[in-house]
Amino acid sequence: MQIYMVGGAVRDKLLGRPVNDHDWVVVGATPEQMLALGYLPVGRDFPVFLHPETREEYALARTERKSGRGYRGFVVHSAPDVTLEEDLSRRDLTINAIAENADGTRAEGIFDPYSGAQDIEARVLRHVTDAFREDPVRILRVARFAARFTDFTVAPETMQLMREMVEHGEVDHLVPERVWQELARGLMEEKPSRMFEVLRDCGALAVLLPEVARLWGVPQRADYHPEVDTGVHLMMVLDMAARLNAPLTVRFACLAHDLGKGTTPADVLPRHIGHEERSAELLKDVAERLRVPVDCRETADVVAREHGHVHRSTDFSAAALVRLLERCDAIRKPARFAEILLACECDARGRLGLEESAYPQRQRLAHVLAVVQSVATRDIAAKAAAQGIAGPQVGALIHQARVEVVAQWLHHHGTQG
Repeated sequence: MQIYMVGGAVRDKLLGRPVNDHDWVVVGATPEQMLALGYLPVGRDFPVFLHPETREEYALARTERKSGRGYRGFVVHSAPDVTLEEDLSRRDLTINAIAENADGTRAEGIFDPYSGAQDIEARVLRHVTDAFREDPVRILRVARFAARFTDFTVAPETMQLMREMVEHGEVDHLVPERVWQELARGLMEEKPSRMFEVLRDCGALAVLLPEVARLWGVPQRADYHPEVDTGVHLMMVLDMAARLNAPLTVRFACLAHDLGKGTTPADVLPRHIGHEERSAELLKDVAERLRVPVDCRETADVVAREHGHVHRSTDFSAAALVRLLERCDAIRKPARFAEILLACECDARGRLGLEESAYPQRQRLAHVLAVVQSVATRDIAAKAAAQGIAGPQVGALIHQARVEVVAQWLHHHGTQG
């Protein structure tokens, strides 16, 4: 039995990055031997065990043979005679197909049969073998790694292979949960725009997210959007979200906020009248198709509908400000409203030449919400009940009280508040 550290841990160590998770492969062992040593079985599709003390995963060396379409169509073979090189050959990229002896005493250093260390030095994402084409999830992984390792490029032969996979329909067989998993991870990387650029270059974006893919080439008003192209704007918004360390809910909202611009009739371009409602409708399809978590889809829905109003809110009256807060459900969900405002800032600053611009709307609306929250709604409801007032009339009284306190705040603070 021999144990090796493999995959991302070795890669990140060579890159000088922090190593947070370790993956281990065990060569020359049987499941029975692992159990006898106290390892806990957890793998369903192939033998994976948890270390009895560290709880890190140890997988028996294995090979995979394609048996159907999609990423689930594999026959897995694990046996003591499977070599380390055979196990590494089934991995996606050369930079992930490097092993190091568990105790770090291997005389020749790392075991690198596919020149992954050389590709790390050259900053290249390259597939290991032609078996790459057997798993369409690898397209998403390459795109995600491009978003993480921003100075790496995709090898031309790997890009060509991914294009062939898309043309042959492999991407059509990806399950929604796995697409969302990789998409969410990519959105949280250092430069998420690179993920979409890679997916677009190989043709996968048009299959997985046609609503996003059609935004490139769609013009916008140059006075509002110096970058003009909607797709370019979207990528700038996503990268701004990463720069501002936004959570996944915000980054997904940024991705979906302008989907409706891709369906604007050609005769009204470059204006996009009503794109907010169209964006919200298209978002529903995307969220259902990819089974997007509820918190992400709800935040994205509000951002899609209201980002234009948030941008223009510095000119709103007290009544308009309160209506905006109510439509955003800000009073009941202030934490989500803070994320909505952050997404709107990403949208405003995700424009050519405006990346360093201020976005006073975010702080101003946060102040307005605090003012509205100061209204003693219980006292108003109790007083109304004493007067025999009930139902929608109570809501109207509360709404009016909120408008009045916002009007007072505006009088003292104005647009600078």
